[in-house]
Amino acid sequence: MGAAKAGHAGTLDPLATGVLPIALGEATKTVPYMMDGMKTYRFTVRWGEATSTDDAEGEVIATGPSRPMPDQIAAAVVHMTGQIEQVPPAYSAVHVAGKRAYALARAGRPPDLAPRPVVIHRLTLVECRDDDHAVFDVACGKGTYIRSLARDLAVALGTFGHVSSLRRTAVGPFRESHAIPLETLRSLGHSPAAFGHLLPVETVLDDIPALDLTDTEANRLRRGQLVGLVDRLDLGRIGHLESGCIVWARAGGKPVALARFEAGGLRPVRVLNL
Repeated sequence: MGAAKAGHAGTLDPLATGVLPIALGEATKTVPYMMDGMKTYRFTVRWGEATSTDDAEGEVIATGPSRPMPDQIAAAVVHMTGQIEQVPPAYSAVHVAGKRAYALARAGRPPDLAPRPVVIHRLTLVECRDDDHAVFDVACGKGTYIRSLARDLAVALGTFGHVSSLRRTAVGPFRESHAIPLETLRSLGHSPAAFGHLLPVETVLDDIPALDLTDTEANRLRRGQLVGLVDRLDLGRIGHLESGCIVWARAGGKPVALARFEAGGLRPVRVLNL
């Protein structure tokens, strides 16, 4: 018997701890939708020092005496929410001419990376632990680098800064309360008790609109065929959908496929053989 397929919803920085959803088997088909989900982090910024990696693992490359006051920090975070432009760290997994940025940086050729749009849904100052450290909570979209956010926040406050600690607290619907410590997972191994920690694939689909199908419609989707939804009786099911949106198609309460609603029909994108 072959091993089950596995996938994960986004790597963590070497410094980071926290939530890393793992998908097994058919659930790996939902990974792209997990990665598109909102992520939340708690992080600490160390003021007065810039590092080569924008976190505590890099070499200090610049220092400054300025330390922001709590009211200055609270005012600055307001201007760093919404859609912003962000330059990824030199030590990141961004592709540059077919190579990872971190590989070029380690070779002594740090790339000149272009800014990219990212979305910061919420950025909150939690506490100023002391003059040198401030703790933040952030909710952000796909592709956001917290190290860049800390670096740019420090610059906006007239100083230098880097991430000294970072913890991911949620990925889409997955929270720390769902997480299994790595030590626990290792101790469980392949025992039946390990399966008690698995969550149903429906958990991933919580933020995706659901659409109930008849058995006949479900079978068409399973065969990769278009399901037409143009009758007047269908309007009650599809009236809330916009063309191009992805839906969770289900029959009898069970997932059938991730499908795209377009041109009055439903086209399968990922069939789930559960």
